[in-house]
Amino acid sequence: MCGIAGFVADDPTAPVARSLLERMVGQLRDRGPDGQGYHAEPGVGLGHARLSIIDIETGAQPLANEAGTVWVSFNGEIFNYLELRATLVRQGHQFSTRSDTEVIVHLYEEYGEDFAHHLNGQFAIALWDRRRQRLLLVRDRPGILPLYFARGSKGYFFASEIKALLEQLPEKARTHAATIEEIFTFWGPLGPDTPFAGVTSVLPGEMVSIERGVTRRWRWWDWAFPADGAYHQGDPADLARNLHDLLLDATRLRLRADVPVGAYLSGGLDSSAVAALAVEAGRDDLRTFSVTFDDPGLDERAFQAQVQNHLGTRHTGVHCLGSSIAELLPRVIERTEHPILRTAPAPLCLLSGHVHSAGYKVVLTGEGADEVLGGYDLFKEAKIRRFWAAFPESVRRPRLLERLYPWLGLGDRMGLPYLKQFFGQGLDHPETWDFSHQLRWQTGNWLREFLLPEHRRQSFEAVTAPLQASLPADFDRWHPFNRAQYLEARTLLAGYLLSSQGDRMLMANGVEGRFPFLDHRVVEFAARLHPRYKMRGLNEKYLLKQAVAQLLPRDVLARPKQPYRAPDASAFLVSGELPAYARDHLSSAALRASGLFDPVRVGLLLRKLSLGRQTSARENQAFIGILSTQLWHRRFIQGQSIA
Repeated sequence: MCGIAGFVADDPTAPVARSLLERMVGQLRDRGPDGQGYHAEPGVGLGHARLSIIDIETGAQPLANEAGTVWVSFNGEIFNYLELRATLVRQGHQFSTRSDTEVIVHLYEEYGEDFAHHLNGQFAIALWDRRRQRLLLVRDRPGILPLYFARGSKGYFFASEIKALLEQLPEKARTHAATIEEIFTFWGPLGPDTPFAGVTSVLPGEMVSIERGVTRRWRWWDWAFPADGAYHQGDPADLARNLHDLLLDATRLRLRADVPVGAYLSGGLDSSAVAALAVEAGRDDLRTFSVTFDDPGLDERAFQAQVQNHLGTRHTGVHCLGSSIAELLPRVIERTEHPILRTAPAPLCLLSGHVHSAGYKVVLTGEGADEVLGGYDLFKEAKIRRFWAAFPESVRRPRLLERLYPWLGLGDRMGLPYLKQFFGQGLDHPETWDFSHQLRWQTGNWLREFLLPEHRRQSFEAVTAPLQASLPADFDRWHPFNRAQYLEARTLLAGYLLSSQGDRMLMANGVEGRFPFLDHRVVEFAARLHPRYKMRGLNEKYLLKQAVAQLLPRDVLARPKQPYRAPDASAFLVSGELPAYARDHLSSAALRASGLFDPVRVGLLLRKLSLGRQTSARENQAFIGILSTQLWHRRFIQGQSIA
């Protein structure tokens, strides 16, 4: 990965001090422990913290073209850089390094703003065009890597992480409460706003131009589905072979590195498929890593062992105790830089530390398969509810939800009333834009009630309206399944999974994650698949299973989707007692100091937890959300230590 930071002044003649860049890059040392680099000239400064993976000897940044008129500071990887380099050499460009960074410089010389369309990779790019006196900030298509910017008194600052911006801003960090509401509703910030007032994220697939103090921003890529029914045609077996070949090439490209590459292995279909494809691509010495739990409902070690034995990988795991999650949460929030509603990032922080200790800087993961190829229970739930909506008086149709959520005990005599009360919401309007996500987001609406009234918008619709307003023009003409995929990618994938569970937990230990399922060729191919190839009945990721059927054990192919989860509120309770730091941050005095939450409502929730009463999923989310927000506020708004 790496980290980037810098500054562009409104006045193109203004000097930029190297000490400013050093302070910013110093905040990114975990992202780039292998070295730092700087470039400063009148009007602009670029900084870089390096994690050496490709061209270790000569790939230092920032890097320029021969004339020194185009400079780049770049976080990430360009996986097709060898192919791009060969094309650019034929076009007359001269290279001085073997790095993937240098292709960005020459692509910009050749194609201008369109250069990003040629990249197959994951990236956050800061590119300075001296002739135009313009800085371009560019983020990869699905939003794997973060990039932020903020207005200062004399120009704009940018960085891979917000902490590198905060000490440069002209005033103390302030809370942007509307983004806290978004996190409680959607599980992550939608962007471009962040929980910090005045700090903006570059959106996935977005390009931002800053030229003499004037900003312009546009989406150069977005998830897109057929509005005209023009899906891929052909035999399903041929489509499965096409998908396999795309995934194999995506994996092959992501094995390119001058350091060892490992893989995460949860035991589920997605990570198992990636590991199998890596072996098929020639990595017969693949090292795999996993996390295990005490709770048998969360632990997948039996399937991990089965895949490891089948593929012959060298496998090690890290065992995560509930107490470890409670201990790690302050460090997790230090890294995520925004509140979270789930504890799932904590075990992944442990896991990336284990990977680092084993001498690995790069791991492949299966992230993105559910969004791209239709794997989530939420998609099944929406499909059942839409089927139910066609005949709302049916008794049998809602019973399909019992198969989907067997652990809820919906089959008992109280099942049907509960099904109708909760899952029956919105059945009279199945055509609405957010039908697939209404129930999840309504839980977030309940969480918002813990916020003080002055920090809440007046209605749930007011929270979701900005998302609705930003949808593609032809969104209403997409198949309902595809609409659900888009909403999941726009909200949970970029705002939480690739950030809090992905980049931030990997970079906490100087490890880079790579995601074959998020290769844009795979995403765009899958978008043209009819939904019946993604979910056959209630059989999720149908075509993926066909594509990798010869590579994996039958039990792994046949097992139901098991979402990755970790112990939540229970991890913080030892004999009914919260850890000292949690009691401190959730005390009435601390709640009054942050001024975000209703101390009475929070107190009632804590009392229920301390008495050991059974808590619902939304109460667990409320506890984690409130505690993480309090930790976030003290660390970043009050500027105090939370470790």
